[in-house]
Amino acid sequence: MRFYSLCRYSGLVIGCVLFFNTNVSANDRIDSVVPSESSVEEGYKLGSGDLIKITVFNQEELSGEYTVNGAGQIALPLIGDVNTKDLTVKQVELNIANKLKPDYLLNPKVSVQVLNYRPFYILGEVKEPQSYPYVDGMTYLNAAAIAGGFTYRAKEDHVMVIRAKDPQKKEIRLNMDDRVMPGDVIRVEERFF
Repeated sequence: MRFYSLCRYSGLVIGCVLFFNTNVSANDRIDSVVPSESSVEEGYKLGSGDLIKITVFNQEELSGEYTVNGAGQIALPLIGDVNTKDLTVKQVELNIANKLKPDYLLNPKVSVQVLNYRPFYILGEVKEPQSYPYVDGMTYLNAAAIAGGFTYRAKEDHVMVIRAKDPQKKEIRLNMDDRVMPGDVIRVEERFF
């Protein structure tokens, strides 16, 4: 009887150890896969449709939210149009500070934050092809689900994508678990059988 109880207790301990080791390693994997919030913003180049928040410290009248227009510019009080197209957040901060520095402020401190990234576009064999708001960390499978799911004749293992940052606008083939980027034009192909 004691031997049986000891075996039950040992089995319970081993089971708990395996359970907690599995959960820890699964959480470690999740943390390494989920991108940090700044991962997109650091290398992200602004383009038309992005909504940004500009803060000029101690200058409320110069701070506010701005949408990048079709020409890739925003219009700020005092300094007028500021080019943001194909510039990173840090480059826009420096650009605004340099425009303010000589005539308006002695040592301007400028912060730029992306509030809403430009939308992505999905077309082809999905039920609701159109533009949708970008969400950081979204995969192409998520994008297809947001667009109402696949039609009955869709190729469901990959997508064809034109990246907004590609000057040649070349279509590339990507897997469904790859990450969507702001401004992507996603095409779900039709299967022929």
